Amino acid sequence: MLFFLNEVLLEIFFKSFIALFVSIDVIGALPLLLGLTKSLSENARKKLIYRATATALLLGVVFVFAGRKIFDFLGITESDFKVAGGLLLLIFAMRDLLFTDSHQGTSTPTKVGLVPIAIPLMMGPAALTTLMIGSEQFGYLMILSSLVINLLIVLVLFLKSKEVLNWMGDDVSDAFNKVFSLLMAAIGVMFIRSGIFEMIAKVLP
Repeated sequence: MLFFLNEVLLEIFFKSFIALFVSIDVIGALPLLLGLTKSLSENARKKLIYRATATALLLGVVFVFAGRKIFDFLGITESDFKVAGGLLLLIFAMRDLLFTDSHQGTSTPTKVGLVPIAIPLMMGPAALTTLMIGSEQFGYLMILSSLVINLLIVLVLFLKSKEVLNWMGDDVSDAFNKVFSLLMAAIGVMFIRSGIFEMIAKVLP
């Protein structure tokens, strides 16, 4: 019985982790990060990445716990948000699949800060939507654990972004980005399906 419960919990965690990992799309964000920070010294770049990761974590936690209050205030049901959030994920995924923009931003701005590193590179609309829906879909413990582990992965990859991209090459990086976008589209459809089924269940006798 205990082994079965562990398997179930592991499966739920894996689903929540993959959903968030795909929506963050750290591989696709690496080229843009390099473009934004290439004028900074290595020390300044690392400090910025650490601060951005902490900011992204704080924002993610706020969205996880404030989701239900936002629902209640606006009169939105969980089913409504699952469908809306699923559509949003699907739109973002289709945009990434149809248009190649991961290598835009090669010109470096004169000033770069927590925006756009923390938002939207680490915690963009797709990731925030996944967090808000995932808190209901997978539970607070699972989605928070997934958030922490995903941001640790983001932190390591961003700190090693130059080495990672040199090793992968542009073509492989673009391929990974497209695969993640396809998975994001599938997760969006899953949220839509779940929300619609819940709506139907509420009106059926």
